[in-house]
Amino acid sequence: MATIKRFEDLEIWQEARKLAKEIHQISLSTPLKTDFRLQQQIKASSGSIMDNIAEGFERDGNTEFRQYLAIAKGSSGETRSQLYRLLDYEYISEKQFVDLKKQYENLSGKIQNFMAYLNKQDFKGTKFR
Repeated sequence: MATIKRFEDLEIWQEARKLAKEIHQISLSTPLKTDFRLQQQIKASSGSIMDNIAEGFERDGNTEFRQYLAIAKGSSGETRSQLYRLLDYEYISEKQFVDLKKQYENLSGKIQNFMAYLNKQDFKGTKFR
């Protein structure tokens, strides 16, 4: 694996950013725009994924990074749960729901795989040098 120097280089962060933008677009273009509480909840949980990946990376320790990745993975599950409400409230179509749910499931799997990779590394992080 190539050395990653910035969190922006992480594929999981890039995907989380793209998905957070999709959620934002839904909040502007669907009836979700008037459901302020749900709008804020899903925007917060989707944004939390990329933010926790970034924060964990910036802490410069693999143990803390894995901990923040676990939080990011949890936020991905929270966002998926909220997608069901968007579907049930008819804010998004079945097709949009299926597509977004699949993308969030894939992202969760990639976060899990990255956590597993870090678990196997002897390197503890730059702050322990």
